[in-house]
Amino acid sequence: MKATMVSDIKKHYPVLLNELISIITPQHGGTFIDCTFGQGGYSKEILNYKNTKVIAFDRDIKSKKKADQFNKKFENRFLFKNKKFSELGNLKLKNEIINGIIFDLGYSYSQIKDPEKGLSFNSKGKLNMKMGINDFSAKEVINNLSSEELTKIFKFFGEEQEAKRIVKKILVERKKKEIDTPLLVEIIEKTKIKKNFRNHSATKIFQALRIFVNKEISELINGLIAASKILKKDGVLAVVTFHSLEDKIVKYFLKNLSENKSVSRYMPTPKINSIETLFKMPEKKPKKPSFKELNENLSSRSAKLRYAIKKKDTHNIVTDIQQKFKYLIDIEDYGKKL
Repeated sequence: MKATMVSDIKKHYPVLLNELISIITPQHGGTFIDCTFGQGGYSKEILNYKNTKVIAFDRDIKSKKKADQFNKKFENRFLFKNKKFSELGNLKLKNEIINGIIFDLGYSYSQIKDPEKGLSFNSKGKLNMKMGINDFSAKEVINNLSSEELTKIFKFFGEEQEAKRIVKKILVERKKKEIDTPLLVEIIEKTKIKKNFRNHSATKIFQALRIFVNKEISELINGLIAASKILKKDGVLAVVTFHSLEDKIVKYFLKNLSENKSVSRYMPTPKINSIETLFKMPEKKPKKPSFKELNENLSSRSAKLRYAIKKKDTHNIVTDIQQKFKYLIDIEDYGKKL
């Protein structure tokens, strides 16, 4: 899970930038945490306002090159951490008051096109997909996990309906030789019956592998919980998602901790009124890219921006999100044997 998705034009676009800035209001100053620094699109826009500071996280060490440029330009106002955003809770903030925390769960153009990362189905050579600070690569996943394990990864992380057929063919081919990116793409294209001419046949499988290799489910859940703890009262938590699984998790988390969460109709009214909630959600529906943005950056079409405002200063977070999505975290645990 890294910075912004990209357009078909070879240019970096911070998705939903105007909408995000209008929500976090950096013009009033304050300290903000950019959990997915990437190419620095959001951080730069925030730092263009006086009296602002940005603490940026990115697990990809290659983002440090851009971060070093920010350190020179925005001296004493920018701090970069080459860490996963699930480690937010370990941040030593001292007297720092956090006004806003943002997550952009897409990938930058440079990351998608990086041949070493092998994130794209157009990549050549070995499967990788490691974004940094990883325990294993996609090559180890494809060539070692069982039929049942691969099927669940593809089904639940990629929402691939033909997962079983694809896995069956993978197991046949990997007995002959190690599977690399071109061969995996070939297997998928030859195996799939249902063709989607809008998206490449390998899109869902590659999405599933990226999520699994980078443990994006537990990273997101733990990152959201940590962010909620360190955010100040009236601070904003904003998340940009790019596929339905991410959005499902973010939506559940925010609604579960907001006054909009559902309460049993059998619960006595006094009990309902006594329930304390951590967030308020000014808008139930997510913000989506404008027609203008879509024309400039077609890859933003799946982006959704959800946000919530913290109602009180507390580090006490009561949520059942880990239990709710335990079945996905259990799938991630297959990686422990690699």
